[in-house]
Amino acid sequence: MTTVALSMIVRDGAASLAACLESVRGIVDEIVVADTGSTDETMAIATQYHAQVIQVAWTDDFAAARNEALKAVKSDWVLVLDADERLDPSAASQVRGLIEDKSTAAYQVTVRNYVLSLEDRIWDRAAKPNDSEFPFARNYPAYVEQENVRLFRHLDEIYFIGRVHEGIGSRILETHRKLGHAPFCIHHFGLGADAETRARKNHFYRRLGREKLREWPQSAQAHLELGLVELDNFGNLEEALEMFERACRLNPRFGVAWFFRGLTLTKLRRLRDALKCLSEAERQGHLTSLVYETQGDAHYHLKEYSLACEKYDRALHRNVGNPLLESKLGLAVVRAGNVGRGLGLIRQAVESKPGAGELHDRLILSLVWLERIKEAGAAAEAKLERIEHPEAVDYLRAASLWARLKNWERAAAVLQVGLKRHPSDITLGRSLSEVRRTSDVPKYATAVHSGTSER
Repeated sequence: MTTVALSMIVRDGAASLAACLESVRGIVDEIVVADTGSTDETMAIATQYHAQVIQVAWTDDFAAARNEALKAVKSDWVLVLDADERLDPSAASQVRGLIEDKSTAAYQVTVRNYVLSLEDRIWDRAAKPNDSEFPFARNYPAYVEQENVRLFRHLDEIYFIGRVHEGIGSRILETHRKLGHAPFCIHHFGLGADAETRARKNHFYRRLGREKLREWPQSAQAHLELGLVELDNFGNLEEALEMFERACRLNPRFGVAWFFRGLTLTKLRRLRDALKCLSEAERQGHLTSLVYETQGDAHYHLKEYSLACEKYDRALHRNVGNPLLESKLGLAVVRAGNVGRGLGLIRQAVESKPGAGELHDRLILSLVWLERIKEAGAAAEAKLERIEHPEAVDYLRAASLWARLKNWERAAAVLQVGLKRHPSDITLGRSLSEVRRTSDVPKYATAVHSGTSER
């Protein structure tokens, strides 16, 4: 019988490892866990699941560690997961048929990376509203899908390459083996980590990216990867732009590098230059929703609202039903002069994902631009009611809109609720005092007057 092993590298993964190993129960015949220096209960948990645990010295090289784990595998096939991932239950009925296919050497597997906002992206992939029925994923508002080779034959010629962002795929292509696509997915929860953990990982990946670039100075891919770290994790736009420009020079046909060059130029408000790079990304076949969305953003900032509408519409055709894109299109449509349709699109987006604060913000922005301040105030209060964790600035915005209408009682009521949620916020306290001085609102006016209630 054809056998399959789970191969992992883990360090201090105790918080999630058991759930990961539970997800492969009855699917794999062997588990190999390469520990790279855990100080928590990782090894004990792995042993409880009858894993073979090996110690691997960490050398700042993910591929080297993964290849050490592969050496310990005895099975015919290898499945790769990280501790913060879980195999979808549908894999139980599908893996066996895949590994019995003698013509295929490896399978791309869709990885669903759960994120905290519809505005998040991973590389050049946009977030989608979370429609997952996987129980552990239901609290996330969105996910970003990627594909990685995660299931492959255990052969000497197939091994990981790359100090960071390591992969098997290049070896599959170089050895002219057939690559298939698995019908199940892997659920990844690591991007929902706390801010301190994310910051630590960001510095770690930057250091490894720089090492990789020193090793492969002529690699367009290595320049792209380091540029993305600078762009996404540190906000260093000029450094990121330099990396993307070098990637484009090294490989002028590298469509994704042209895209990120254009995206970075858009953030720098070099909008005409950005549009040239985004057009080049298109010319090189990089026809993703994010390319058209970024073109739409550039045209919007240039006040070319009709062109922005056209690009956002094209983005929606590639990411159907995405409320973030619907709201951007709606805002551009409003600015282009079709107020009814534009507001309808934004409201539709809000209703489809009422917990997404950025969608409410576009509705409020549109109403303020239209000088429909009373409606904007009501929309700002609706945001306070519908998002899970309204910030102090959200209460300040709603109160300021009522203050513009001299509706001091309602402004005070909103600020009072805000202070109950954010009692140490100085700006909220000062604003409430100012409203009271201006209007003689009674000190103990309550939020009931405004329709804003604590949740």
